[in-house]
Amino acid sequence: MSPRLFAFATAASVLLLTLPAMAQTQSTLEKTKQRGYVSCGTSEGVPGFSLPDDKGNWVGFDIDWCRAVAAAIFNDPNAARYKSLSARDRLIALQGGEIDMLARTTTWTSSRDTAFGFNFTAINYHDGQGFLVRKSAGLKSAKELNGASICVQQGTTGELNLADYFVKNGIKNQVVAFASTVEASRAFESGRCDAWTTDISALSANRLKFGKPDEYVVLPDIISKEPLGAWVRQGDDQWFDIVRWTLFAMVNAEELGVTQGNVEDMARSSTNPEIKRLLGGDGKFGEQFGLTNDWVVRIVKAVGNYGESFDRHLGPKTRLGLDRGLNKLWSEGGAMYAPPIR
Repeated sequence: MSPRLFAFATAASVLLLTLPAMAQTQSTLEKTKQRGYVSCGTSEGVPGFSLPDDKGNWVGFDIDWCRAVAAAIFNDPNAARYKSLSARDRLIALQGGEIDMLARTTTWTSSRDTAFGFNFTAINYHDGQGFLVRKSAGLKSAKELNGASICVQQGTTGELNLADYFVKNGIKNQVVAFASTVEASRAFESGRCDAWTTDISALSANRLKFGKPDEYVVLPDIISKEPLGAWVRQGDDQWFDIVRWTLFAMVNAEELGVTQGNVEDMARSSTNPEIKRLLGGDGKFGEQFGLTNDWVVRIVKAVGNYGESFDRHLGPKTRLGLDRGLNKLWSEGGAMYAPPIR
């Protein structure tokens, strides 16, 4: 056999051996459909974002993203199951295939997005790191924490941001690190630390668990950028697109005035070209994701648009009482922006 023919035969043999393995490889969407539910990684319990209610059902702003993905695929927001994960275990569980998506307060950083086999999908909450202190301390700024003991969670961007902030400002302190948010929170409340630092949204949420929450205050200093959102594994572009565009669909729905209450009427009668494309009345945009063309109708019926979800779990009328700030739509002075469906 000539060298050229031998090379061709060898390549063909390798291809034939590889094809069965390729045929056995399922996409995340196929696995999810076969299983019958979306497997969603979430927090250990952060009020407003992800927390079991009195019946054991997970609810919250991050949970709504999981429910929206389930609605888009199964037309059933309850076709999702949740795995509570610590900061240490969250990315390991995603990497190992224990979950399909991680919808948990996890900051988008360059190393997480490139070096460890994960893809960040989209920002659902623009946050920043801050400090919780006792009102009785009379502090007005984090720069007054010189010599203080600071509770922080290990394995988080918060630990690194804390070190950077005090080096830049020439402040010395004692860092007391804990393995979990629960441990850091309890240590601070018990008086082991003078301050507790993490994302401001988490400080505001976990303060509500304290016996006397009104005795604590979040300082005005914001020492970092903490873009939060859902993560998926690298290597499955279709699943990445489904998770990312589910959030974009909710943001676009808010911008176009499509709500949980009017979505079905809008789908039937709207003549607005943007709304028709969004809700499946024009084009086959759902099919591009491997979904039905009414996928956004399913999402909004299940959880509402982005603003409705925010107001229900985090807004001024909730116990958290968070202002939308940067999480307002771009058209209202915020940073929340979604590409168009077209």
